[in-house]
Amino acid sequence: MTEHSTAPTPSTPEGPATWPRRSVLKAGALAAGVGLLGRFADARAAGLSDREYQGLDAWAMSEAVRKGELSGEDLLAAALARCSAVNGKVKAVNMLHEDYARALLAQRRQAGTLAQGALAGVPILIKDLNTYLKGTTTTNGSRLFKDAPAAASTSTLITRYEQAGAVPFGKTTCPEFGLTTTTESLLWGQTRNPWNLEHSAGGSSGGAASAVAAGIVPVAHATDGGGSIRIPASYCGLIGLKPSRYRTPSGPAHFEGWFGASVGNVVSRSVRDMALFLDAGQGHEAGSPYWSAPLARPYVDELAREPGKLRIAVVRQSLTGAPLEPAIAATLEQTIKQLTGLGHELEELTLGVDPRQMFGAHGTVIGTALTTLVKDREQALGRAATAQDLEKITQVVLERARGTTGEGLYRARQSFETIGALMERHFERFDLILSPVTTNLTPRIGLLSLDQPWDSYAQHAMGSAGFTALANVSGQPAISLPLGWSEKGLPVGMMFTARLGGEDGLLRMARQLEQAQPWAGKRAAL
Repeated sequence: MTEHSTAPTPSTPEGPATWPRRSVLKAGALAAGVGLLGRFADARAAGLSDREYQGLDAWAMSEAVRKGELSGEDLLAAALARCSAVNGKVKAVNMLHEDYARALLAQRRQAGTLAQGALAGVPILIKDLNTYLKGTTTTNGSRLFKDAPAAASTSTLITRYEQAGAVPFGKTTCPEFGLTTTTESLLWGQTRNPWNLEHSAGGSSGGAASAVAAGIVPVAHATDGGGSIRIPASYCGLIGLKPSRYRTPSGPAHFEGWFGASVGNVVSRSVRDMALFLDAGQGHEAGSPYWSAPLARPYVDELAREPGKLRIAVVRQSLTGAPLEPAIAATLEQTIKQLTGLGHELEELTLGVDPRQMFGAHGTVIGTALTTLVKDREQALGRAATAQDLEKITQVVLERARGTTGEGLYRARQSFETIGALMERHFERFDLILSPVTTNLTPRIGLLSLDQPWDSYAQHAMGSAGFTALANVSGQPAISLPLGWSEKGLPVGMMFTARLGGEDGLLRMARQLEQAQPWAGKRAAL
């Protein structure tokens, strides 16, 4: 883990300068954690203990800061202490930017805004992939970018979190260019699952999920281009929501990732934290030609609304054809039973999506995007990338992308649209679609490393993204919820997918299940 040695000037906020606190606070009694407030009268003198810090979600932290019971400095100190205590075991945080965080807090103190915003004082971590923090380096998990110039500006999504009061203080690991569903790289090493250190935390947002599951932060920024939020959330016992295409901003450097298949958001422990961060981050970005439908009301207000009786489709078969491991099949059956008990109607569904078309289009877009990124870096370096810069699977992806034509890329984009329209037709009959997140439990470290021959990698990759990648191609929002456990204590997630713009329904469903089957109290023993 490296530490940024200078104090960059925090970015200037982009977008609205204020935050609708009334909507946030009116839902404050909806979840456990509010009762934690009021016990920190002496915390600023004695220091916030590790146990107290881990007992708070982002919602409770920000409310304590607004009430003057805690400060951003208190929370930052506790986050850094927790990181120091456990990061050596999980290797989730690869860079610390403590100077940036302290400069940001000092700037707010001078401006008198330390206690303002729905995320006031909440410490967060940023995924080290195509997301930028002014004055710091983004490596994309690759040796090719390890010495990349510091960013001249902060990504819009992170700026919005800052604007709502959050305090970025470091970055989390990812595999090289986010190309696999575990988080292992020759640059940063192997990120481990806090529930079992012999297993992966998932990927490509494995560092984010591992950091939250390990208690370093309550919420961490993540991105999802094929399941990279939902898969690590499932493997680490967290909530992971991939928003609708263009719900959250991807600029200002680029206004979409992978033709909109890749989007940014967070992983969290509590549903209310997910709603809180989605409210802070969502919305059209100035200059972008893309946007999602405006909200009927803030997402935090959805927490007070019952989902009603829903028509839920059940999808059992992954698009790769890989069978479900017993613990995942059992969790699916338990979830179906629970949903029926809550009054919802469930019906089996065959999606009718052609796997070859879907994975072919997805792969074409990823390969072309990767080629562009690598060529830009080669031009900046004035030399070609070598085997010392790129991992084996990355090299294969680049090699396969060489034959892509303009027609091939155009047809891939058409496939995105065709599959998106097909999926939207399912939502004429159903409110939500339920499926597993993956067919397999979290793999052992090494199975999905990018530093291996293609054939062995492909053999083990079948169970990873056979459910998740579809929503990236089609654009619909999808959420992973921690609804089961294996006999050996590994988390199992179930996924709900909604129509385009249907994040409100996902959050209402998630809130109902969180109340029926509380999961936030389960903690990995590190």
